[in-house]
Amino acid sequence: MTLLRMFSAVFLIVLAVYTGIVIANHGANLVPVFFGDMAAIAWPGQFNLDFMGFLMLSGLWISWRHEYSLVGWLLTPLAMTGGMLFLSIYLLVMSFRVNGDLKVLLIGEGRAAG
Repeated sequence: MTLLRMFSAVFLIVLAVYTGIVIANHGANLVPVFFGDMAAIAWPGQFNLDFMGFLMLSGLWISWRHEYSLVGWLLTPLAMTGGMLFLSIYLLVMSFRVNGDLKVLLIGEGRAAG
C-alpha cells in the first residue's frame, strides 16, 4: 500500500506541474487538440483513443465500486475527464479511508464484506 500511495502522490505532483506548464505555454485548449488528433487518424489520435478507453474504464470502475450509488455516479464524470489527476487523489484518499485494505480499496466496502 505504501508503494501505491507513493506512486499516486509523486505522479500527482509531476502531472500537476507538467499540466501547469502545458497550460501556461499552450492554454487550456485540450478538447479540440485531443479530438483533432483522433480525427487526423494518426498515431497521436490512436494514443488518445486508447487513453479515452482507459478514462471510460476508470469511470465505470468508480461507478461499480460505489455500487452505482449517487456518489459513484457523481464521481464517474470526474474520473472520465480528470484522468490521473483525479484517480491519484481518489486512490490516496480512499487508501486511507479503508485503512490500507487493498481488497476494500479495489471492490468497495459492500462487496468486500459479503
